[in-house]
Amino acid sequence: MSISGMRPLLASALGGLLALGATACGGQTTQTEAARAEAQPGSDEKITVYSGRSESLVKPVLEDFQEARGITVEVRYGDTAQMAAQLQEEGSRSPADVFLAQDAGALGAVAAKGLFAELPDEVLDRVPAAYRDEGGEWVGVTGRVRTMAYNTDQVAKADLPKSVFELTEPEWKGKVGIAPTNGSFQAFITAMRVEHGDARTREFLDGLKANDAQIREGNAPIVADVNSGKLASGLVNHYYVYELAKEEGTTVDALKAKNHFFPDKNIGSLVNVSGVGVLDKADDDPDVREFVDYLLGNQAQTYFAEQTYEYPLIDGVDPAPGLPSLSSLNTPDIDLNDLDDLATTIEMIRESGLV
Repeated sequence: MSISGMRPLLASALGGLLALGATACGGQTTQTEAARAEAQPGSDEKITVYSGRSESLVKPVLEDFQEARGITVEVRYGDTAQMAAQLQEEGSRSPADVFLAQDAGALGAVAAKGLFAELPDEVLDRVPAAYRDEGGEWVGVTGRVRTMAYNTDQVAKADLPKSVFELTEPEWKGKVGIAPTNGSFQAFITAMRVEHGDARTREFLDGLKANDAQIREGNAPIVADVNSGKLASGLVNHYYVYELAKEEGTTVDALKAKNHFFPDKNIGSLVNVSGVGVLDKADDDPDVREFVDYLLGNQAQTYFAEQTYEYPLIDGVDPAPGLPSLSSLNTPDIDLNDLDDLATTIEMIRESGLV
């Protein structure tokens, strides 16, 4: 299947439908709209998106797209794993046209059910092969690196672990925050299963539980607690330290919370992506194609780099000042296409007692 054009995007299955824009006044078709519709047959100037990315991160991008292109975006926001499960349950009956996901594992799980259309080469080729589906059914939008945030008053640089597996040792008891219901954590655990096997991963999860890992609802609360000293450390994505600095009106250097990138290709420094897949029913909708093109264009990529501090994935857009380049990080060689078995990962986390 090709996707020379795509249909409306829908958002996550746990929030309520949120219309981010309005159609023309009084239902009248303006000359501009008429010209656009004539130029793009099949356009109804509306898309629906299931978004597993939080509203605070992506709503500005969706609003900018709507304003720039005159295409109304209807969105459902929710947890990425739950959104992926919702799409699989709904199948061809889903109202979603696009899935905007927090991680590659969720995209892979939906693709494995045959629900995505293949994206055209001109879309896929904008992003390095490591950050897109080998079958062409989803493409990365931004890059994010797993890190250990740590409080500089409580953890000396010399004591930083070289491996994420060290966090189950006695010296880290009660000192590590995790968000086991978060999609990024679940993708990280899935990558650990791929790299080290299920037995070692179960041992790690059980070790976190036995070592009194501190449970939080998400990455942001972990970083806030690390910065305030309530936690010594926590496993998060790299950009949350930058977001906290922005929220507090200060610089990253002024925070007590710092990022530790695990060395030597350790699985604790997994590079994952947020990404997008187009539902099969939206294969030929030009509005959906415009949306995907927009996400991989300079404006959206610059927004993600400068405002959410994620790594842009297209050429010509630099990461935020102070961030190490992706190529400079000694990250593990994980095929993101292998992260599609979320169901087993979630069950393993439950069995460990972390949720």
